[in-house]
Amino acid sequence: MRREEEGPLAQPAGASRPSIRPRGGRPALRALPGGGGTVRLGPLTETLGFHLRLAQEASFAAFARRVGDSGLKPGHYAALVVIQENPGLSQTALGGAVGRDKSTLTPKLTELEKRGLIRRDRAAADRRSYALSLTPAGQDALAALQGHAAAHDRALDALVGPENRQAFLDTLRRLLAGLDSDEA
Repeated sequence: MRREEEGPLAQPAGASRPSIRPRGGRPALRALPGGGGTVRLGPLTETLGFHLRLAQEASFAAFARRVGDSGLKPGHYAALVVIQENPGLSQTALGGAVGRDKSTLTPKLTELEKRGLIRRDRAAADRRSYALSLTPAGQDALAALQGHAAAHDRALDALVGPENRQAFLDTLRRLLAGLDSDEA
């Protein structure tokens, strides 16, 4: 018997699949980018984590379109802001502040350093650690990015609604605090 998919949950070809419907009774569908049709999402339609990821990806893509060909992404912007606000900050502290582990943060910092936007100097107190600071070029890049970030945030405000902004931020902070705890 031919199966449409491989694996333990595969169904015989032509067999109908149960339709999981979200609240409201409509099929769980998502339009594909570029007019590529739609796909069924099943229970993902009502899953918070899935929608948080989609919203983050959409936000990052919109930010990248706004920034253009600079190659700087939201993660670069966050790192530059935190370094500016905390000159001499260690890589470990920066990773904790922006929610990145060493394996994802180190390549970003290497890229920013190669572009001449940051400096990594050995920390005086601990020669195994680096103290981060912005270069003048990094300050210029950050100033340009701040305008893009402010416009991007205004676009997000328009989508969320200014009256919902604080409640939305509070909810996101509650999620972060709850998921960062040992009990999550």
